[in-house]
Amino acid sequence: MGLAPNPLMAEALAEAEAAAGRGEVPVGCVLVDPASGQILARAGNRTLELSDPTAHAEMLAIRAAAAAVGSQRLAGCDLYVTLEPCPMCAQAIAFARIRRLYFGAEDPKGGGVLHGPRIFAQPTCHHRPDVYGGIGESRAAALLRDFFRMRR
Repeated sequence: MGLAPNPLMAEALAEAEAAAGRGEVPVGCVLVDPASGQILARAGNRTLELSDPTAHAEMLAIRAAAAAVGSQRLAGCDLYVTLEPCPMCAQAIAFARIRRLYFGAEDPKGGGVLHGPRIFAQPTCHHRPDVYGGIGESRAAALLRDFFRMRR
């Protein structure tokens, strides 16, 4: 069933709902500086809107947060996302040196953290965030199920 969402995952879920409203796969993300409690960036998928296969919620949030702090490194920051990151996003999380990753639903087909290539478990991965899954899992999974059911 998954753990109940905390307020930050609730923000990510709101971004996922907004993405679904735009016709995008409903994945949402927030990137937080836990020292200040400030949300540095928030995003939902925009691959269709931007005609950009890399415009996943995590990639957009990481880019925006890095620009906001003026650094490619987001050490000490936490990322909340509604779906297990794909391999591309997991590698970007490692490159950004994000402290903690919190995600909602697992992604057995496209995930890159607990499934697929398991990016953080590779010996070539230079940074491994603390990973916490199942946060708001039932709501995140329901958003995805409903979205794809409507498309079929």
